[in-house]
Amino acid sequence: MRVLAVGGGAREHAIVSALVRSGADVFACLKNKNPGICRAAETYHLVDESDVPRVVEFAKANRTELAVIGPEAPLEVGLADGLEAAGIPTASPSKSAARIETSKSFMRELLMKHKVRGSIKFKIADSTRDVELALNELGTGVVVKPIGLTGGKGVKVFGEHMMNNGDVLAYADEVFAKRIGGSARIVIEEKLIGEEFTIQAFCDGSKVVPMPAVQDHKRAFEGDQGPNTGGMGSYSQKGGLLPFLQKNEYESAVKIMEDVVEALKKEGSEYHGALYGQFMLTREGPKVIEFNARFGDPEAMNVLSLLESDFVNICQRIADGRLSNGDARFMPKSSVCKYVVPEGYGIKSLSGEEITVDERAIANTGALLYYASVNEKDGKVYTTTSRSVGLVGIADEIEDAEQIAENSLQYVKGRVHVRHDIAKKVILDAKVARMERVRRGGT
Repeated sequence: MRVLAVGGGAREHAIVSALVRSGADVFACLKNKNPGICRAAETYHLVDESDVPRVVEFAKANRTELAVIGPEAPLEVGLADGLEAAGIPTASPSKSAARIETSKSFMRELLMKHKVRGSIKFKIADSTRDVELALNELGTGVVVKPIGLTGGKGVKVFGEHMMNNGDVLAYADEVFAKRIGGSARIVIEEKLIGEEFTIQAFCDGSKVVPMPAVQDHKRAFEGDQGPNTGGMGSYSQKGGLLPFLQKNEYESAVKIMEDVVEALKKEGSEYHGALYGQFMLTREGPKVIEFNARFGDPEAMNVLSLLESDFVNICQRIADGRLSNGDARFMPKSSVCKYVVPEGYGIKSLSGEEITVDERAIANTGALLYYASVNEKDGKVYTTTSRSVGLVGIADEIEDAEQIAENSLQYVKGRVHVRHDIAKKVILDAKVARMERVRRGGT
């Protein structure tokens, strides 16, 4: 099978690795020269991933029979539609279906219209007056989000990033003035109390086949301090749950995802692809934080590293609308991903710096290596403004997987930063204790 893979991050390296394990010949379109992807591909094309005509032309020239799109930006401009129109089945959502991620107002209004469980209170605002009215109705405990894509960095939370109503108004005005996320509109949502978790699922327009739950760590610094990032690392637990997540709560979140896919179908936007549901586990059960119209990053590295089934077959069935529950099997193992990022990531990344990656030494630790948003030139690897390398440990227990990932970090050298506390036992124990307090009505 000749498969087009679009994107140049660690998520896409994990996608390409899974495709190659399933026997695919991969043809890659990416804007940066990711050495892992470029080595694995039959050939690659350095191109703006959102340039639909050029990506489609490359796919046709290489007679690709199937396509998988990694990042959200090409989905927003309709790359999946362009590939399908060219006769290339695509295991990624159309521009219309991708609005579940690319428009936060669309997502909230869809859930409200179809009475999807897990919905929360929200208001749409495009003026200071709208913001004032929303605060009067929702109170000060709110979260402010630009409507469009911000790479996971646009969300501001009351009590963390904003300390009073003046801060809320100031951030809203900044979004309006700078059109952060692509438009002068925001969503103001009630602030949820609990623990965040992610479930990703394969979808064929109707069927939803869920994957193991994962928890990401957005904050740049240890102890969940500092600015939001695209994600500093993540972990999953054997059995598909998380230390603080019960089976009935996982199943409730999956049901929410099934209802969302059904709602999209009723709206004429069948969803084909990987769907990412981010939830807050509250006292009342899972509540929807957001949906992404693709695999998460870093969460893709957790689940795809554990995938035992034929990924090419899954993607074909996604595109064709023929998924079944038995199509996706995962190793009964735990996984921990830790990201190596440039110094300053989350504030002002140090880009263009050489890093050295000892691939052999990393392999000897038992860790899996996924190159992220780096550039290879003359055999050397250089940072960009985004994340650099994802390292994944796999073992029966989270503690052992964490140690494998941690041991591998020493073999990536340069002006880089890592959150060493991700998936440490003391952190996980604190999350379990906090969730027990929340279930009793505390914080």
